[in-house]
Amino acid sequence: MNKIVIIPIITVIFLLIDWYVWQAVKVSFQNTSSGTQGFVKYFFWGLTVLTLAGMWAFNFLNPDLLGKNLRTVIMVGVFMNYFSKIFVVLFLLIDDLGRFIRWIVAKISSQNIAPDSTGADSGKITRSDFLMKTAVVAGTIPAIAMTWGIVSGAHDYRIRRVKLVLKNLPKQFDGMTIAQISDIHSGSFFNRVAVKGGVEMLMKEKPDMVFFTGDLVNNIAPEVQEYIDIFNKVKAPLGVFSTLGNHDYGDYYRWENDAAKRQNLKDLKHAHKVLGYDLLLDEHRFIEQGGEKLAILGVQNISGQGRFHTYGDLAKAHKGTDEAPVKLLLSHDPTHWDKEVNTNYQDIDVMFSGHTHGTQFGITIGEKTWSPAQYAYKQWAGLYEEGNQKLYVNRGYGYIGYPGRIGMPPEITVFELKKG
Repeated sequence: MNKIVIIPIITVIFLLIDWYVWQAVKVSFQNTSSGTQGFVKYFFWGLTVLTLAGMWAFNFLNPDLLGKNLRTVIMVGVFMNYFSKIFVVLFLLIDDLGRFIRWIVAKISSQNIAPDSTGADSGKITRSDFLMKTAVVAGTIPAIAMTWGIVSGAHDYRIRRVKLVLKNLPKQFDGMTIAQISDIHSGSFFNRVAVKGGVEMLMKEKPDMVFFTGDLVNNIAPEVQEYIDIFNKVKAPLGVFSTLGNHDYGDYYRWENDAAKRQNLKDLKHAHKVLGYDLLLDEHRFIEQGGEKLAILGVQNISGQGRFHTYGDLAKAHKGTDEAPVKLLLSHDPTHWDKEVNTNYQDIDVMFSGHTHGTQFGITIGEKTWSPAQYAYKQWAGLYEEGNQKLYVNRGYGYIGYPGRIGMPPEITVFELKKG
């Protein structure tokens, strides 16, 4: 549907949500001073006007006029504003449903039942007042959490240490360390200092090798230019190996023509070269130590979900690797694991992926972490094992869409290879 039609419709829907939520906000502040009530009123509706004006500007003004940062602020502002209000609406619907049921009962029984009788004559808070005030609190909590996720969570880099026990690992590689980062999404960054700090944290680990498993940008190759001088500091004695993710192909950008899209992909591949990364495009490399070999395979994006394109060819990357007793695969999308790796290529010891970001949201209690990602992906974060094969899904270094993380910090993984 054309934006000229859809944006006015969305605007009307948002205004109805705001009117509905305002009823709860008004009740919550009805016992405060007139000055406070006036401030709350102008703040509430001023924020609505500002948010909706931003949405219209985002959709109808030239993107270059607004700039990347302002467009991100607008997009996040709209999302945070109305996502928070969904929680308010849910509580208000409970209240209104209760009112409606009491009204029906009163009509059927022909009794004069007050809709808010509980506490109404005792000076205590009524059921409806309680639900309305609870609704306002319920909407405030996610707004605060999302703000904190941007301010603190977006760049709260964590080192995760994982021991990979491989039964066929040559003795020469016992104790080798590999660092993995994934999903940089350089087009989303807003804090160069913090991003640089994460790279410095990685380099302090002094890994023997580094794997980068795709999504260097959101959409277009120029996004990474501002961060070349940061990510080119990622070095390792045995090399930095990389591959492409679904966002690197420019599939989510409106190109003038196919030639422009092809040129963008060329530029993106060149960026890997400038960074000093060995980009594996359905290829493999051998690492030799003391006469022993280990194979590093890398494929272009391969997905087991129809909504993501498949460009890679594992058979091509795998061909010629028989002499290596251990094979490590870089493949961006973890659904590739069930699509063919653990069925047709059982000599691949470990597959390293990213892609999911853990949806940038999670709740951890003890050793258990819940995330919406688990409903979209069978393997969404951490280490998975099937027989002698292993899959590791990195939670990502960057972010996309919402420029923050809540309970799902950005990850730098450090693996130690051990002979089983």
